[in-house]
Amino acid sequence: MILVPVVAADGAPAPQTRCTVEDRRLAELSGLVVDRGGLWAMGDGGRRVEVHRLDTAGPVCRVVESRTARIDPFDAEDLARGPDGTLWVADTGDNRRRRETVALVALPPRGEARLHRLTYPDGPHDGEALLIGADGVPLVITKETGIAAGIYRPAGPLAEPGPTPLVRVGEVMLPASDSEGGPVGGLGSRLVTGAALSADGRVAALRSYTDAWLYPVSDDDVVAALAGTPVRVPLPDEPQGEAIAFDTDGTLLSGSETRGGVRGEIRAVPAAAALAATAGTGERTEPSLPSSATDESPDWWPAAVGGTAAVGLLAVAGAAMAVHGARRRQR
Repeated sequence: MILVPVVAADGAPAPQTRCTVEDRRLAELSGLVVDRGGLWAMGDGGRRVEVHRLDTAGPVCRVVESRTARIDPFDAEDLARGPDGTLWVADTGDNRRRRETVALVALPPRGEARLHRLTYPDGPHDGEALLIGADGVPLVITKETGIAAGIYRPAGPLAEPGPTPLVRVGEVMLPASDSEGGPVGGLGSRLVTGAALSADGRVAALRSYTDAWLYPVSDDDVVAALAGTPVRVPLPDEPQGEAIAFDTDGTLLSGSETRGGVRGEIRAVPAAAALAATAGTGERTEPSLPSSATDESPDWWPAAVGGTAAVGLLAVAGAAMAVHGARRRQR
């Protein structure tokens, strides 16, 4: 088994509760993003695309504004912000791995929502994390059990509605963790359930059910950053943590959906982005990319960069897929 290097964030403060999520529309809280100083949240259920701006000043997270689109998602899982202020909903969940296409829904600051369907080059994947860097190119990170998560980006400009083919440009394996929490025990510490980028673009974060992993970004190359050594920020005791975002001051915000009668919360780790500066280089395996990632990437995309090699784990995929699978519907 190949161990993934990690730098412990010994100075990371414990998460502090900002507010409790009681609005039924966010019972399955799955995505968070900060836009113009406001915190937007998204649940992964419903028959239309819906995002809600939250007032987190009180003990209860209060919905003060909503944006909707008349697009019926299959399984929306994450929320990201583009450099132009567009909010992107990642309709990329696929617990049973049988969708022919996944989708991104763009909610621009003005105008109608846009639907962009996508296809993987190597069969269906469950994806719960979305990153959009300074170049505006979306990156989908898959949720895999026992193997490295894949990093995918569109092979060219997004068609509307598409589909646009995706290209695998890297992979990432989250390190093991002893943080407690989540619905599937220790397995959940290595499943990618959400992603975020700091306001200045210098830190990318991937989260599992139990931790956030921070990667320093150089030259706006997020794919290369995810091949590096992360800093751990523990997020223990969340019943099903899938949402993560950075506030404008570098505070890390995390959110969990309601599970087992335990209400979800928005929690904050102040100055978390600064902790990524302590990340060392560490030793890692050489990048390994499938041929499609190097042969099919068009000239106008940034160069493809590989990630860590896959790590073999016990065959426990059924447990992870069971977390949401029973409640998902077919179109």
